[in-house]
This record gives sequence, C-alpha cells and structure tokens, in this order.
Amino acid sequence: MKGKILLLSIMACLLASCVKNQAMPTTNGTTKPSLPTAIDPDQDGDAKGVNTFPQKEAATGRNVFIFDPKLTAWAAYDANGNLVNTGRASGGRSFCPDVGRSCKTIVGTFKVLSKGDSTCESSIYPLETNGGAPMPYCMKFSAKGYAIHGSDYVPDYNASHGCIRVTPTAAAWLSQYFITNGTTVIVRSY
Repeated sequence: MKGKILLLSIMACLLASCVKNQAMPTTNGTTKPSLPTAIDPDQDGDAKGVNTFPQKEAATGRNVFIFDPKLTAWAAYDANGNLVNTGRASGGRSFCPDVGRSCKTIVGTFKVLSKGDSTCESSIYPLETNGGAPMPYCMKFSAKGYAIHGSDYVPDYNASHGCIRVTPTAAAWLSQYFITNGTTVIVRSY
C-alpha cells in the first residue's frame, strides 16, 4: 500500500512539472527545457481552459477548434474528440467606437477557408492606415473576414474587431500542427 502511495505521489509531482511546463533539473545541477506534453504541446505555458473544457468531445473524424467568448479561452480537439490543447483568447468586443457598432465574433460552426503565414496582416484595420495590423498565422473561417490569428495583445476580455486573437506561439502551433483548410471552428455564444 505504501508503495502505491509513493508511486502516485511521484506521478503527481511529475505531472505537476509538465502542467507548469517548467525546466526540469538534471543530475549535474543544470536545467533543460521540459519536453512537449499533451497538456501544453505548443509549450507557451498557457493552459487557460484546460480545467473548463471537457477532456473529451464527440469524435467528428476531423480536428475541431472551439472558442468560448464567455471564458475568453479556446480548445483544440483531435479527430477522435480528445482535448489536445487550450489557451487564452480574445474575441470581438461588444462595441467598437471606431466603426460605431458591435464587433462581436460571429457565432456558429464554420470551416477554415484559408491560412496565412507569419506575415499575415489585416486588410482593414487600423482604419486610419487602411490595414496593416499584424495577424500572424491567420486562419480565416468566414468569407466576411473573421479569422483566428496571433496577437501580442490577448487580454482576459473580448477586445478585437471580430477576429479570435490567440498568443503568437499558439497561432503558430495551431497553423503548423493542428488547423488545415476544412478544420471545424465552433464559436460559442456570448
């Protein structure tokens, strides 16, 4: 019995190190980065939503990206419905003074239509320059211009003109390893 408790304690400690994504000590006193884990495969240290989104969704046969504007978080589920990554996100705000209307992200189920690389930019915002705002790794999911993209500004509230902002590291991981044209995008209601 004591052996089982000790083993469980060791496993919990190792899991805690992976969750925090901290550098692991080596035998010679130096540290090395921890390996990618199923909890944080993009290694950005951002696991917002990991305890909120279910660990399993219905299998759809394709990857699914879910954004919840109430939680200001996203989740990525593989084709078998397994949660593989989460993180913070910021969607469209209730009112955008520069355009004089609501900028909420469209709600519903969509498919990724196209993807850009690290140099992707807005063709509209900021208005005063007719575009040019950085949108690294943009993943467009609506013909009306809505996209998931990286941003250095991902506050804990909805702040965009309608796009779903994620961290630049998360956007790169999503674009390179998870989202393809046709990937399902679900935007939950506000």
